[in-house]
Formats: sequence, structure tokens, C-alpha cells
Amino acid sequence: MEELKRWRRDLHQIPELGLEEVETTEYLKTTLTKMGYETHPLKGLSTGLYVYIDQGQEETIAFRTDIDALSVEEENDVSYKSHHPHIMHACGHDGHMSALLGFAYRLSQKKEHYKNNILLIFQPAEEAPGAAKDIVESGLLNDYHVKAIYGIHLMPYIEEGDLYSKAGPLMAECGEIDIVIKGKGAHAGTPEQGHDAIIAASMLVAQFQTIHSRSISPFEDVVLNIGKINGGTARNAVAEEVKLEGTLRCYDEDVFMHVVNRMKEIAKGLEVAYGCDIDVTCDPMYPPLLNDETLFEKAKSFGVKQLKQPMMLAEDFAFYTKAVPSLFIYVGTKTKTMQSGLHTSTFNFNEEVLEKAVDFYEYMLKESI
Repeated sequence: MEELKRWRRDLHQIPELGLEEVETTEYLKTTLTKMGYETHPLKGLSTGLYVYIDQGQEETIAFRTDIDALSVEEENDVSYKSHHPHIMHACGHDGHMSALLGFAYRLSQKKEHYKNNILLIFQPAEEAPGAAKDIVESGLLNDYHVKAIYGIHLMPYIEEGDLYSKAGPLMAECGEIDIVIKGKGAHAGTPEQGHDAIIAASMLVAQFQTIHSRSISPFEDVVLNIGKINGGTARNAVAEEVKLEGTLRCYDEDVFMHVVNRMKEIAKGLEVAYGCDIDVTCDPMYPPLLNDETLFEKAKSFGVKQLKQPMMLAEDFAFYTKAVPSLFIYVGTKTKTMQSGLHTSTFNFNEEVLEKAVDFYEYMLKESI
């Protein structure tokens, strides 16, 4: 389908950040209207849209794509390079949108062949703040009696054209860690007069790494990463304040909360040991993405292969999986010349793989009848 390439390259040139996808939404609306569809705004959101195809049935099958881009300066030397400085479709959402447009086009040509009601969701702000949660809470899935929802993600770590997924956890729950340590400043020559926030921060990071090995079952997967530390004002001073940022990822919500509680308990102990005040927050952003076993078994008949283990990436499609039976799959894009990772300035892919995503959507729709 030549349109897949055209849509993808058009969309690639107009990337927009989450909840700012005005031009993108207008492009989608125009394209879908030309196909004969009526588009609807998403309740409570300023961007994005949905299409509902009423076939007179009680239940509906839903398909979702994300539409936002990233704060990345594109370095690809291509004719369809981003027109927006410092913003790029570096996570394949231009491809996801094009695949769902392709599916919409195919449906418009032969929708009388399908008996289910169909809901196509073009969702803003997957990267942040995660508008899937807003869509679920708005009641959209309930309003249309959605019994299953499907989504895809292009994946440069998988060979081009291969489809992979698994039942149960596919992607991790993720939370952002923010820590503020407040001590007492002093001259470096009189350290006894202060309470060193840097020493407390160093011990805190080290002690956090014992949580997985001593407070969590070795059969649970947990990644606790402190990726940013900022503290102190001068080389000859005892630091009064340190700020730390990181992420916590795992596949179980109870394990997530247990790790957060242990982080706070460790912080309380270090407050006493080092005379500092330590504030630890880690609120979950996205829940774990849990695929439905029955839907995955159906997808295997199409050629979706079994992924050996889940990935510690996060995706707000997870909010849909908490609401209705769901299936999210990876579509491989890796070639000898296209191997750049997601969220990088040189991420790119061949549009030919999008046809396979359209075929997957059509197959799962037929299997749902």
C-alpha cells in the first residue's frame, strides 16, 4: 500500500510533543474524513481523536495508536526529515499512526465483511503524561462496550518483519524517583560543624542496591536506577543539599510498592545516621503491561512469535490492559543499515513493515467475530 509510505513520511515531518499534536490531529482528521469517516474528539483532551464504526452489534473491538513525538533533534539525512526543530518521531509513532490509517482504509473498502463494531483510537501523549489513563477514565471503552483492544510498537531490536509478543507481562511498571537530601553546610576545614548531604546521598545510592538482593525474591525482576545527582555549591564546602533522580521498574504492582517502602525505610535510617532530612517520592507512572493469554494464543496463529522474556520498557497502553482484555505486539524493524535504538536521533525504518501491522489488525478483527 503506497499510501502507508506517504502517510508515514508526511507525519514524520510534523512531529509534536504530547498534548500539543494540533497539526498531527488535523492531518489525521483530514485523511480519515477523505476515507468517509466521521471523527470525534477525545473527551477531556485537546488533541487526538477516535473513529467509531457501528455495525449494530453489542460489543466493540478497539485498535489504538499513539500520535506524539519526542524532544530529539533529528540527524537522519532524509527528504522527509522533521520540519520542527528539536522535535522528532524517534519512537516510531509516525509508523503506528500510518498502520492504523492503513487499517482504516482497508476497512473502508470492505467493512461489510466485518460484523464487529470497531473503535479506532488515535491517542495523544503516550510519552508523557500518559493520556491512555485519561481515555480509560473518560469511559470511552465502557461507552462502546469494548471487549478487546490491540496495539503495536515498532522495535529496532527485532529483525525486520518479525512479530513478537507474549502472554502476561510484556512491559514494566515504571515510576520516577525524586529525592531531596537536606543537611547542614559548613566550611570544608570544619566539617564537624556540618551534616554532609553528599555523604548521605552516596550511602543512600549504595544501600538502595541491596533492596533487590536482600528485600525482594530473586525470582522477581526489579531495576532501580539513580541516573542523576546534583549537589553542593563549592569544592571547599560541606554540601547542604543534594537532589537525586531515577526510575524504578518491575512487572508487579505489589513488588513496586514494597521497593518504594524499603527506599523510604532506608532513608529514615540514614537521616539518623547522618543528621540529614531525606525526602523520597516515587509515584507509579504506568502500570505493568499485561497481555491477555487468549488473545495471544490467537495471534500466534497469525505468526506472532513467543518473546522469551518481557522488556523493562514502559508504555501507557498498560492502562488499557487493566480495563479490558488486550494484546500489544512488537513489529521488528532491524536491518543491516537500520539499527538505531528508540529515542535516538537516527531512528528510522522501512515502511514496508507497516503492511504487516495492518494485516495483523485485520486478522485479529476476524478472529474476534
